[in-house]
Amino acid sequence: MATTTSRRRPTVSRPLLRRRARLLPVLPAVLLLLVFLAGPVLWAFHASFTNAALTGRNARSPGWVGLENYQRLFTDPVLPLSLALTVVFVAGSAIVGQNLLGLAIAILMRRARRPVAAVVGTAVVAAWVLPEIVAAFAAYAYFSRDGTLNQVLGSVGLGQPDWLYSFPMVAIMLANIWRGTAFSMLVYRAAIDDVPGEVTEAALMDGASGWQRLAYVTLPMIRGSIATNLMLITLQTLAVFTLIWVMTAGGPANASTTLPVLAYQEAFKFGDIGYGTAVASVLILIGLVFGAAYVRLLREPKQ
Repeated sequence: MATTTSRRRPTVSRPLLRRRARLLPVLPAVLLLLVFLAGPVLWAFHASFTNAALTGRNARSPGWVGLENYQRLFTDPVLPLSLALTVVFVAGSAIVGQNLLGLAIAILMRRARRPVAAVVGTAVVAAWVLPEIVAAFAAYAYFSRDGTLNQVLGSVGLGQPDWLYSFPMVAIMLANIWRGTAFSMLVYRAAIDDVPGEVTEAALMDGASGWQRLAYVTLPMIRGSIATNLMLITLQTLAVFTLIWVMTAGGPANASTTLPVLAYQEAFKFGDIGYGTAVASVLILIGLVFGAAYVRLLREPKQ
């Protein structure tokens, strides 16, 4: 009697099938990120190793120069100043300014009457919904020598300094706080609204003061929202260019030249695309460091 052998079809485990089913819906998003995000980032890193230029022979056929742009970058006397100004700008206007002011406004709006909360919320969000170029011109008109701020100071007998010349970073940080606080306020308003009322009521019955309820109940319960907000506003502030360029153009004497402004000047003002993308690559690496730090904050603490 002849015997026949049947071939068995390869079996796929159920966990693998479930993983494939979960990955399939996000595959288009991953492809879009690779095309529109990873592609330009990789191009920027590649261009930073070339002598690409905006005009001339190197614009037609850029050549490979290796680490020459980075050697020039780390001997550039403007780089340490730009790096320090970028850190001050992000720390002052985002991590401290927008974050704390947004949290304070969200808390006060929760305690205020509904008409007052509506008016305050509308006033704060109005600056955020303005196109960036419009907000930049408004900030320039406010802080210029003959602008609104000096008119108000002069009407009460105070000095009228040239803010954009004498205190350029102060003016830019205040403008960025005005422009971006609404985002932090909305994030914290939604997070605070999600805090269970019975938890705060229990703390109140135990005799906790308002500050104690905020420090030991509310803030720990919105820890994830705090980390998410910090990550988003930090990365957004790292990339701020239009506001600075319209208000001061990086001056006077590089006193407000942050890394995005320096990258723009080198690439498009002086036409050195290779060197400009090297500056931009440093900015990307700084953003990755901040992002990694905030991702660690987002992890739930081990019990």
